[in-house]
Formats: sequence, structure tokens, C-alpha cells
Amino acid sequence: MPVLTKYVIEGGYKLRGEVTISGAKNAAVAIIPAALLVDGTCRIENIPEIRDVTLMLDLLRDIGADVRLINRNCVEINASKIRTTRADYDMARKIRASYYLIGALLGRFGSAQVALPGGCNFGDRPIDQHTKAFKLLGAAVDVQNGYVIAESHGRLSASSIYFDVVSVGATMNAMLAAVLADGTTIIENAAKEPHIVDLANFLNSMGANVSGAGTDVIKVRGVKKMEGGAYTIIPDQIEAGTYMAAVAAAGGEVLVRNIIPKHLDCITSKLLEMGVEVTEHDDSLLIKRTKPLSNTNIKTLPYPGFPTDMQPQATVILTLANGMSIVTEGVWDSRYQYVEELRRMGAKIQVDGKTAVVEGVDSLTGAPVRACDLRAGAALVIAGLAANGITEVEDILHIERGYEHIVEKLTALGAHIRMVEDNIPVAKAQ
Repeated sequence: MPVLTKYVIEGGYKLRGEVTISGAKNAAVAIIPAALLVDGTCRIENIPEIRDVTLMLDLLRDIGADVRLINRNCVEINASKIRTTRADYDMARKIRASYYLIGALLGRFGSAQVALPGGCNFGDRPIDQHTKAFKLLGAAVDVQNGYVIAESHGRLSASSIYFDVVSVGATMNAMLAAVLADGTTIIENAAKEPHIVDLANFLNSMGANVSGAGTDVIKVRGVKKMEGGAYTIIPDQIEAGTYMAAVAAAGGEVLVRNIIPKHLDCITSKLLEMGVEVTEHDDSLLIKRTKPLSNTNIKTLPYPGFPTDMQPQATVILTLANGMSIVTEGVWDSRYQYVEELRRMGAKIQVDGKTAVVEGVDSLTGAPVRACDLRAGAALVIAGLAANGITEVEDILHIERGYEHIVEKLTALGAHIRMVEDNIPVAKAQ
């Protein structure tokens, strides 16, 4: 199959129609390794067909799990014949979520060797809170030759874990490690994101005893074993928010289907402030933008605050809003690497540390740009949809990591977007 290297977008077309949201990426990449904790077969439904999920499934196959794709959105996993607890170095480095293998393998087999993770590059994201949890549960943890090596003698032992900072990854990894430990583990200052609740629900459906997920204190009562079963992953909050942002920036009217509206409240409230119309239904939202956008201020915070994973997409909307807006990044350092690319398209943004001052312009202009990470790439696609002229987005593998069939979904909404191969001349879309 030829390598697809860029998206080509002809902007200026309003979006209209319906889009169905896929399963949550951030839930799937934790639930799939969680299947390693289960005796028997797990059937996981509503998995998104994205690169990060494919990599995670390949990692499980490589260590000996029986992984069977039932269809493109359903997989069955049986971990009864795991032959090694050492994950392939090169494969693990390609995906940030490979660190969930540590908690799952350690919890089930008392041993894990997993490369320090990769994924998006937008600043230092240490795993010290993860290793802190593993050590409190009785494991010895070391880093050697690029691997995180975690070992325990027998079953892990329950403990009280207090995180120094709110960390989604560390919260989930502590849950994975603790479900088969002896005793009751209490996780304090836990993250509250929807995918944490989804992981807890998956674990409980397989026989674990996890309570408090979605609050800042989670209790994990260790069980002797977990049986197989079936589970359906929740819809992707960030994918839904991205399509909502695309309508806000490009204009039009789109019904965003297969969502949990409550998970999107923080995004919906900001769109309303910007003058976007949002009508809520049971499992869908109607997004409509027909009038000029208004400026607003945004600060990213852990859930239920405004998601850091929606910050780049929201910033694109604000580049087209009347007046001046201030965006404050309250979670990660260095998440404004995409700003220089937006400036190529005519955006007026000044960054000082974790704060970006956005001065709205009348319009953006298409330009060649490069995706530096997953959500930044999505933001550049949105900018291309709203811009005048042709935008070429390179390094699309970042975007393919987290968005299922994004070109097909946007095309169905009336966007003029396509993939092109290397060295093929780019012609204006017809």
C-alpha cells in the first residue's frame, strides 16, 4: 500500500449533515492492555480503527496474547498464553499509552519490561507518578537501557497512593496494577476523566471491584481473578469536540451523533460563549454556526474543566473571532508548537509561556503546514477547512493515530479534503 503523506484541503465550504463519533481512543488504549489481567476471553466493542489501537493490539500479539479482530470495531483478546512480559522496544516507543502494559503485566504476572513511551511531543511528560504507585504496591522499579523494569515477588500488596499532581495515565496505571493485589488500595488526588470511569467499568464487568472512579478518591478492592466477558467502549469526547470545533470555525450545521452530552459540557459552554448554537438531544448534539464568532477566554484544566486535548482546536476558532481572546494552558508545557503553523495561515497569536493571546482576523489563508502532534494536527485540518484557498497538512500519521476515517467523515459533511501520496502534484479540488 502506498504511503499517504498529506491532506489537501480546499477551504471555504460550510459543513452540513451528520457525523457519528467513534469509540474513545483514550479509553481503548487502556482497556486493551487491561485485557491482560483477565482469565478467559474479553470481547471489546466500539474500538476506534486508528493507528494507536492497531499498535496496542500488535504489542499484545507480540507478547503472546490471542488477538482476534471480529470486525474493524470489535476485538476478542485472550491472554492465557502470554510467553513474555517484555514488550518489543521499537513498538512500545511509538505509542504513549504503551505504559499501561506496565500496570497490567505487573498486576497479573508480577513482571513488566516496557520501553519508555513515545507518542506526541509537546513537552516533558514524566512517568514518576506511575512508578511511585507501582513502588507503593510493592514492586521494585528501575530504568535500564531505555526500559522501565518493574518486578514483584508474588502478588502486589494494597497501599494508599496519593498523587502529587493529577495524572490520568498514573491513575489508570495504578488501577490496573491494583485490581489483583492483596487488600484494598486507595488512590487519592485521582484524575476524573470519562475514560477513567470507562476503564473502571470495564474492569468491574470482568470481575474487579473498583469504586469511586470519576471522583478524586478511587478504591480498588483486590480480587483473586477476573473472568472474561464483553464490554463496549464509550464515545470519544475529544473526537466529538473536534467536529464541533470544525463546524464553529467553518460554519454550517452538523448533527454530532453517538455521544454522551454530559462529557461535552465544558466544550459546549465555550462554544455557546463564542456564539455557536448547540442543541442537546439524548445521544447527540446539533451544532450550528451562522453568525460571526465572539471572543472568549479559555483555560485548560483536568476534567471536568476544559480539556487540554481541545486547546489547539479551540484556538483555531478564536483566530476567527471578533476581538482578543486569551488561552491559558493549565496542564502541559510546550503545547503551543502548532502556533507557528497557524501564523503561516494568517493567524495573529502571541505566546508567552503557558498563555496565548489571540487576536481575531477576518479570514485565514491556505498554506503548507505540518502537524507536530495529534491534536495540533486536527487543529490544522480545522484551520484548512475554514481558510481561503488550499491547505496542505503534512505528517498526517499524527492525526491518523487518533481520528478514525477523518477524511471520509469530513467529506461526507461537504468538506473538500483528500489524501495524496508523496511526489504527486497537488491540484485544486474540483
